[in-house]
Amino acid sequence: MRDRFSLDQIRTFVAAAEEGSFSAAARKLGRAQSAVSDLVRRLEEELGVELFDRSARFPRLTPAGNLLLRDARAVGGAVDFLNFRARGLSEGIEPELWAVVDVYFPFQAITEAARDFRQRFPATPLRLYVEVLGAATEPVLDGRASFAVAGGPGPLPPGLSGEPLAGVLMAMVASPDHPLAGFKGVIPRDELAKHVQLVLTERARRPDEREYSVMSPTTWRLADLSAKHAFLLGGLGWGSMPLHAVAHDLAEGRLVRLATPEIPASGLVAPMAAVYRAAAPPGPAGRWLIERLKAGSSAETQITPN
Repeated sequence: MRDRFSLDQIRTFVAAAEEGSFSAAARKLGRAQSAVSDLVRRLEEELGVELFDRSARFPRLTPAGNLLLRDARAVGGAVDFLNFRARGLSEGIEPELWAVVDVYFPFQAITEAARDFRQRFPATPLRLYVEVLGAATEPVLDGRASFAVAGGPGPLPPGLSGEPLAGVLMAMVASPDHPLAGFKGVIPRDELAKHVQLVLTERARRPDEREYSVMSPTTWRLADLSAKHAFLLGGLGWGSMPLHAVAHDLAEGRLVRLATPEIPASGLVAPMAAVYRAAAPPGPAGRWLIERLKAGSSAETQITPN
């Protein structure tokens, strides 16, 4: 079945409605006003409805025109999306980008980068997952994810390459009524060992799971950073947190900093890197997002992973 109207007519109708007059639409489209008027008139004839009331000085949308304007915009948007996606595919842009982010990485930086990504690659859906520690690289290793923002010291798994991002400042904290909160200076290890340490852990426990700054034989392990945060506020233990996640709590006295043998009261920068398979580096969209994260990370210190 052949369509009775053209995309040109639909775009002209939308322009006339949005600009408020045929002359303004003509200027926006770079066409003669007579051509705009003719395209809208022919569309009305093909649809069998009047889109504009022309009885006043400026044309006004009729009730039918108001209703059909939403459909016309949807048609124009769908065609734009089709063009964006086809052009992207011809340029090698990924049809979908799947990335994984370490839970410690500032999500404000991810949000800002994603906002710019949507404008730069409107036809490329972004699939983003948040994982803990070594779990962030697993989807990259098995080929599901294009890249991961992963943290932690030590060598990368075989087959992976990394590019440094701004590190995340970590701090040891506890609630102000916790027994450790009253210590001045560096707290001895034997004193830390007397109290429950809250440790962030991967959901699926693995034999090769790495642990960082665990200084107490008594640990409560949580696979969710928000749960660890809540437990710290509740005085159920002490532990490390990314400073950006507890800055307000520290400023308002809900948490206090601790000085430990591994992390001073001033904090310690945890390295972060964009990690991907050496044999299958990210495509144009993934590469752009990595560079955007490099430029937009808020931490002042960058540490290159070993």
